Amino acid sequence: MSDVTIADPLESAIAELRAGMRGELIGPSDEGYEAARRVYNGMIDRRPALIARPTGAADVIEAVKVARESSLPLAVRCGGHSIAGNSVCDDGLVIDLSRMKGVRVDPMARTARANAGVLWGEFDREAQVFGLATPGGRVTTTGLGGFTLGGGYGWLSPKFGLTCDNLLSADVVTADGQMVTVSERENADLFWGLRGGSGNFGVVTSYEFRLYPLGPLVMGGLLLHSIDRGQEVARAYRDCVESAPDELATAIAVLMAPPAPFVPQHLQGKPVFGIVVLYAGAAEEAEAVVEPLKRLGPPAVDLVQPMPYTAFQALLDPTAPWGLHVYTRALHLQGLSDGAIDTFLEYGTEIAATSPWSQMIIFRHGGAVSRVPEDATAFSHRSTAYMAHPIAGWEDPADTERHLDWIRRFSAAMQTFTTGGVYLNLEGDEGEDKVRANFSAEKYAKLAALKAKWDPQNLFRLNQNIRPEE
Repeated sequence: MSDVTIADPLESAIAELRAGMRGELIGPSDEGYEAARRVYNGMIDRRPALIARPTGAADVIEAVKVARESSLPLAVRCGGHSIAGNSVCDDGLVIDLSRMKGVRVDPMARTARANAGVLWGEFDREAQVFGLATPGGRVTTTGLGGFTLGGGYGWLSPKFGLTCDNLLSADVVTADGQMVTVSERENADLFWGLRGGSGNFGVVTSYEFRLYPLGPLVMGGLLLHSIDRGQEVARAYRDCVESAPDELATAIAVLMAPPAPFVPQHLQGKPVFGIVVLYAGAAEEAEAVVEPLKRLGPPAVDLVQPMPYTAFQALLDPTAPWGLHVYTRALHLQGLSDGAIDTFLEYGTEIAATSPWSQMIIFRHGGAVSRVPEDATAFSHRSTAYMAHPIAGWEDPADTERHLDWIRRFSAAMQTFTTGGVYLNLEGDEGEDKVRANFSAEKYAKLAALKAKWDPQNLFRLNQNIRPEE
């Protein structure tokens, strides 16, 4: 590798890191730097002073030590999917965990140990060898880390809970450079905070998850309707799912119909109303549970059928290409009222005037998520059964303000139907007030005290940040 050219005040820190790390170091003058600094969201254009790619926990410890002692801004990256861009920083150190791969499944115990650089598509592939799964990201290129630490709503959550609910233990490098194991039995306070407190407390180098029998085939897919029938079908959908078993995972969406052979020509390139369906239960029961949704309308396109679980998990991948400019919100709803449906469809029909990449989704949650006591983990808003998730995606930076305006107007119009809470994993980084609003006053105070114990100098601040208690 060529020498890293860097400002004089950083030279000693970089020299120390070179001496102590076995992994790769990438600086601004190195080949590959431009690709290495890029993240999923094309809106984010930041230039770190150095990118460290550890090969193991010892490298992570060294990188954390150097960042702390040199007061370098520190970002931690796994999949790079942070909408807010918190996995990269300007003029600081990025710990890029992407080289720390590996998943070890114990099929008898139904657990899996995954290293910090694993993506959800990689995890699912390994677990499915044994017909096992756990709730995970809805886009396969999402990293385990930020997703899990922020809570982790997945398609399997109504049946099996959040990803963080299925975290059994983790290995964590703390701000003082120590490696600790956390679980219900070891460092239980930190284990509580990791499950919903984001990356505020350290760098997790490995995760142990609980697994469940599922697959390899599941009943799932997409139903598409003409947008003209959206109001009628959405109301009927609501009536179906509110009495459905936890095994039925669903969402409704407004999206642009692709110019694909399976889409009738008169719908191609136009906004359509969609229902995403997954049955996470016994195969012999799937058809009877899913059939009422397949009869609604009926749909213009019915792609719900037996398919590999890994294929279902990749269903949304084509809508989330790397490098697209993206802005999203994630609003917890009081319920799926007629007014919420009408507002959702009203703004959804504007998609044709924005971008073929934009879409609006309302996820159905509840179930197992809501049965975990609110104080059991740092994660909040468990009782809400629906979440509105508008996604603006565009390619030309000149179109940024138009797309942000669409999201802002929709969010304002939906406000009357929300609980006031948000899902921080899918939100921009908009300051302390929004982070505080995501927790009760008591829970935030507990998190701030935990932060003061484990990271009193707020080294891990490039996240949805919780300031240490003073």
